[in-house]
Amino acid sequence: MSRPRHRRRLRFDGWIAGLGTASGTRIVLGHWPASPFGPFSDVMVERPDGERLLLAPTREVADFVSGTYVFDRVRVVPVDVRVAGGMWSVLAGPLDLRFTTGRRGPLGLLLRAVPGVLTRRPAWCTLTSVPARLLLPGVRTRGSAGAGRREWYGARDLRPVRAVSAVFEGVDLGAVAPVRPPVRFGFGSVPRQPSLTRVTTTVEPAPGEAPWRGYPAVGGRVKAVERIRPGRRGTRT
Repeated sequence: MSRPRHRRRLRFDGWIAGLGTASGTRIVLGHWPASPFGPFSDVMVERPDGERLLLAPTREVADFVSGTYVFDRVRVVPVDVRVAGGMWSVLAGPLDLRFTTGRRGPLGLLLRAVPGVLTRRPAWCTLTSVPARLLLPGVRTRGSAGAGRREWYGARDLRPVRAVSAVFEGVDLGAVAPVRPPVRFGFGSVPRQPSLTRVTTTVEPAPGEAPWRGYPAVGGRVKAVERIRPGRRGTRT
């Protein structure tokens, strides 16, 4: 009798920024210096009317992310991220985003004390699931992702976002605001208060899923894929 095929877990190390704006548009930036796809950044945008948009740097990344989360539209655009101290600058197709982080609070200091090796273990993410729900309503550290995949988030740091400047398709989105209502890309949202989280994300492919290169998008989950201009994988920090 043959053994079940091993499902290789995919690990992404980087940062997730969750931001709200006065216009009602919410933005989630993923900045991944280490991933199975190499360094890349992507942006998820939810408009006030509920439309969910993914801005991804390559079709390969777009296919994987849109197969894990739910979007109404996907655009393949250059995504450039630059970090200088506490200032982050992001250019992603129609989005020009800048935000500034503040000093970490007690929870951030506590997370900084967690050894990195623990945050990479799904068992640790499972253990912290209940405390995360209590301390950060809407946040989930584990759950079932799209296409039968499973996912775990291991936080290693947390900083507040103090100021945001965001222009989307030429329209100023207004000042920083709570992430309200919660974003609806996956099984959980980001913290309600705008923040930057250092995180290790682990994704377990669905049973029988092909090796990570060339993951297909999930049929029927994406209404449109638009290539605005040739994408590149460039990410600067």
